Amino acid sequence: MKNVVFIPNINLGNGRNNSYHYSIKSWKQWCDKNNCELIVWEDLLLPVEEMKITWQRYYMFDILESNNVEYNQILMVDADTIVHPDCPNFFDMTDNKLCGVEFDGSWDWVLRGIENYSRYIFDGYMMPWEKYFDCGFIIVNEKHKQFFQDIVSFYFTYQDNLIKLQQTFFNGTDQTPVNMLVHRNDIDLKLLPYEFNMNDMNRKEILADDMLFTKCGWVYQYNAIPNNEENRLTNYFMEKTYQHFYGDLVEDK
Repeated sequence: MKNVVFIPNINLGNGRNNSYHYSIKSWKQWCDKNNCELIVWEDLLLPVEEMKITWQRYYMFDILESNNVEYNQILMVDADTIVHPDCPNFFDMTDNKLCGVEFDGSWDWVLRGIENYSRYIFDGYMMPWEKYFDCGFIIVNEKHKQFFQDIVSFYFTYQDNLIKLQQTFFNGTDQTPVNMLVHRNDIDLKLLPYEFNMNDMNRKEILADDMLFTKCGWVYQYNAIPNNEENRLTNYFMEKTYQHFYGDLVEDK
């Protein structure tokens, strides 16, 4: 059984995924180099009004098994990422644990989210904030299948309150609740260094045309970019990064 890279790439017709083919192509080349299998999920399971894509992705084990995909470990990674061609094989670093990446973005956003979910969903439970991770890069294996099922059950148990919280406080969708579930359920967690999911790069003043960020780490996530109307800057930097590493994209025929 191979290790698997699983990427959600759902076209909602709003143009958001216009540049995601650069992500998929970069991960395909990394998978080929590291003897892994790339799986791209493209079909909604439920209407997004009922369940956001970020929550639906926790059906991942069911999606893989329904498509007869055998797996060892699985990376579930966002499609707004580009991977460096020389990125080390992180599957060798997991110690067979659930792995995330050390978070280094807006701590104001994180701490407000933890406080709000603690108050309105988790009956006062507070997770260790310093162990917070970004759900755009999670490595799991067979022993985490039940936990993913528990996440889906949690969503439908608290669906109305979760949607109301998302619309009231703007603290994201799945990321903070999943972090809190990991710690409340004592899931054995290992955090990889920030280099393996470099989110919020604009805030660090490294997301620029000089491509400084490509010298700082291995996986680049193009999120939290100000003045990013219609994902214009996301599209620009994803294309530019892909060309920087891999040259012009050649589509499969």
